[in-house]
Amino acid sequence: MKKIALAVLATLITPALHAAEIYNKDGNKLDFYGSARARHYFSDNKTIDGDASYVRLGFKGQTQINDDLTGYGQWEYNVQANNTEGGADATNGTKTRLGFAGLKLKDFGSIDYGRNWGIAYDVAAITDTAPIFDDLTYSYADNFMTGRSTGLLTYRNNNFFGLVDGLKFGLQYQGANDENSSNARAASKANGDGYGVSASYTTPIDITVLGTYATSKRTAVQQNMQYGDGDTADVWAGGVKYDHAGVYFAALYGEGRNLTPIKSAGFANKTQNVEAIASYLFDFGLKPMFGYFQSKAKDVEGVGDTDLVKYYDASLTYFFNKNMSAYADYKINRLDDNNPLGIASDDQFGVGLTYQF
Repeated sequence: MKKIALAVLATLITPALHAAEIYNKDGNKLDFYGSARARHYFSDNKTIDGDASYVRLGFKGQTQINDDLTGYGQWEYNVQANNTEGGADATNGTKTRLGFAGLKLKDFGSIDYGRNWGIAYDVAAITDTAPIFDDLTYSYADNFMTGRSTGLLTYRNNNFFGLVDGLKFGLQYQGANDENSSNARAASKANGDGYGVSASYTTPIDITVLGTYATSKRTAVQQNMQYGDGDTADVWAGGVKYDHAGVYFAALYGEGRNLTPIKSAGFANKTQNVEAIASYLFDFGLKPMFGYFQSKAKDVEGVGDTDLVKYYDASLTYFFNKNMSAYADYKINRLDDNNPLGIASDDQFGVGLTYQF
């Protein structure tokens, strides 16, 4: 049974660690990974309800250019399995999640460009562990540098140039994706030029402390939306996690300014964000988890202070082995039913079965 727990722990730390190697010759390596996730949702007010199954595929490759220099790339794609074949809704949720390429020079670090994880997600990632309801407080896809996004130039260094074990840092620049660029998009998903930094240190007793800061210019359209009126979107966050022998605990606190979306009507002037989760992986493959998430918006125009996110999350996952798991996840929503922004306040429940390789 302990072998199951060890294999699962490795999977949780690096999801693509057990990917299928499809090529490895002359310094060139290509791994293929993916998952099929059968999933169903339930909620009181039908906020989410019904089939939510999907398939996710990707590859990670690298090439040894010389003794010191390595090239690498990654691509990941999501395909929904709950839509009609060829219908108007066939592309809903079907998307490129990641797509980037880069170079790594031994202890000097790596640099890459493309669609990647924003630098502010480095802290958010420590609490992004729920099997289904991972609605984080400040991290969203295509929301400046808080989640997966495009046009990211990222430099990362592990072990501080080989001098300090456990000390990591990263620097990131994001080019504008606004109404004047060739890849223009909706104002809620746009961004001006931005930059960010993150750092973390893992102690010899498996405690990690992390911090991040990012700032971006806001587009002209964003500054004229219903909510939010600043020139820049800023976020900072600090966190701590403990990960050892199946015990996992993580917590973070952060603040955002003109950054957190309020539906499609703009962004909160300021948010205060708290996240905490705790879990334990038993030797026989069972993993209970409990978490708390809250994002409080301050001084919202015409509203004042109000919660954007506030819920408890309780889940139970059973790992048959490193490739197969079943889970149930319950989101206990603590938002007021008559909250002024009309954000969904019903409890939500989901069950799923995942095969991954």
